[in-house]
Amino acid sequence: MYILGFLVAFPLLAALVLTRVRRDRTRGVVVKIAAAITAAAAVCTAILFFHRGTVSIRIHAEWFSKSILVLEVLLCVLIIFMTFAAKRFLIGLLGLAQTSLIVWFELTCGEKLHVDADIVVDRFVIIMILIVGVIGSLITVYALGYMKDFQALSNGGKDRRPFFFFVMYLFLAAMFGLVLSNNLLNMYLCWEITSFSSFLLIGYTRTEEAVKNSFRALWMNLLGGLGFALAIVILGRNCGTVEISRMIAIGRKPDIVAAACLLVFAGLTKAAQMPFSSWLLGAMVAPTPTSALLHSSTMVKAGVFLIIRISPVLGENQAGIMAMFVGGMTFLFASFAAISQSNAKKVLAYSTVSNLGLIVCCAGIGTFEAVWTAIMLVIFHAVAKSLMFLTVGTAEHHVGSRDIEAFDGLFSEMPHLAVCMSIGICGMFLAPFGMLISKWAAMKAFIDSNHALLMLVLVFGSSATFFFWTKWLGKITAIVPSRWNLEETVHGEEWLAIKGLAALTIIVCILFPLISAQTVVPYLSRFYPAVTEVISHENLIIMSSMVVLLVVLPMLAFGRSNRKLVHTNLSGENMGDDLTFRGSMDIPVPVSLRNWYMNDWFGEKKMTTVGGVLSIAAIVLEFSALFGGGIHA
Repeated sequence: MYILGFLVAFPLLAALVLTRVRRDRTRGVVVKIAAAITAAAAVCTAILFFHRGTVSIRIHAEWFSKSILVLEVLLCVLIIFMTFAAKRFLIGLLGLAQTSLIVWFELTCGEKLHVDADIVVDRFVIIMILIVGVIGSLITVYALGYMKDFQALSNGGKDRRPFFFFVMYLFLAAMFGLVLSNNLLNMYLCWEITSFSSFLLIGYTRTEEAVKNSFRALWMNLLGGLGFALAIVILGRNCGTVEISRMIAIGRKPDIVAAACLLVFAGLTKAAQMPFSSWLLGAMVAPTPTSALLHSSTMVKAGVFLIIRISPVLGENQAGIMAMFVGGMTFLFASFAAISQSNAKKVLAYSTVSNLGLIVCCAGIGTFEAVWTAIMLVIFHAVAKSLMFLTVGTAEHHVGSRDIEAFDGLFSEMPHLAVCMSIGICGMFLAPFGMLISKWAAMKAFIDSNHALLMLVLVFGSSATFFFWTKWLGKITAIVPSRWNLEETVHGEEWLAIKGLAALTIIVCILFPLISAQTVVPYLSRFYPAVTEVISHENLIIMSSMVVLLVVLPMLAFGRSNRKLVHTNLSGENMGDDLTFRGSMDIPVPVSLRNWYMNDWFGEKKMTTVGGVLSIAAIVLEFSALFGGGIHA
């Protein structure tokens, strides 16, 4: 129990300390120590609870629930103050509406409810604790070096890094609290803190675009928060509980399905599913550590975590169908939109939205195979996508652009970074890495659950995924000679995080069979008595061995020879430097490598519009079918 409290309390303490730290050297020491302790606490928690099965803990102190309510009110007051000051009155009123609903519920029904377990620790929660604790901590260490360069490039702007690191650690504390909460009232507070923290991080630079995007993220997430609050009211007043475990035990009764619909809606907004994907795309204006934190290990994972958590009550009902359809449409159209992008961060953003769509779709099906796939996708996406964001951030600072077309010669100018970036890309789409294996499992789950339409969505969406990742991988692995080594100025903190995540990506892929057998399957066996192998254990072992052969062994020979064997074959006579060739009219022409983006077919606006309209239609139809049947709070 004490270590669980420490997981939440220590990042809060670190956040407060960092608000008072102004010197770079002192901040570096504090952040590194805080990151090490946070990661160690996450690992220790996993070790302590791993063999204890499912542990349920009730918080008996009356002051705790009252403190939660007070903090919710204070957060609401802060949101109203900031939104009204910016003349965004509707956003403030949205925050007021949901908090008023929770306060009314607490005062009228709170004392009548009996809560058996405020906290539940099981294998899935352990996975999430490790993702938040280890990956989140590495991102904060990376931020030390990155934010030095970011501040230097701000041309003497006010140094707000103490505030930046404060919000990052507040974010981690809220995520720990969220994944540990079985009581939805407690989870709701953490849910809202993550929404508010993302608002602060996205608007960090205070530019007009950053402010606009931060308020867009806030109102979309507050809209999801309103759905969350309504779900709590329905569960509490109609079912006499606010516990996720009790909700699952009751089963797929009308009131439970109604609450599940609202919770799925909240999860869709937090996970940036269409039509709410624009807030996550807008988060790209923030510094790279923010993007990594929001897109990979924390913010969006809160949304899919909730949907996966309630997946046993989803399936062939309104809540499950809504998750399936919206997730499927998001996966398909976000993958198509990524094809037309040359901005590396935009490709990563659409890829994130797409992958989250597949996770939501699998969770919505609600079968053992589908939920197994969803959890494995969460794991692989967290490590590989974090790695991708950090490598892109470092490349942007040293190459001078985040455009993929500017990455010519990256393997020559920044060979170690290019290798790490390649590992991240391979982890996202190539066999035998985990993401592709998980999509194989998704295919099997869709077939076994007789969802032919979802099968087509998976096939076409995965084809688009293969296309845009292949373009990127081909770009950075093309050997274009360079006279400069740009890696010499990369900060040590950045290398620690990048190489650490590259190693984690490989390790997780190699340990795929162990992760499945020791964590995911035991967790799901609580809800699905007929547990079968999604992918045979023997096949998983073969794939793990392939990862070793394809990645680890070639890495042993990396950098051992700089010998050039032959000149590059260009489009004309090579002029000896592999950078120019003699073209027509005897004119020297510089080497240029360009990809094909098919913007006329897969333009961003076209894809998001079609996907958004279809997703809105699905949400409206499912809620109409549900509440048209007479569900009342």
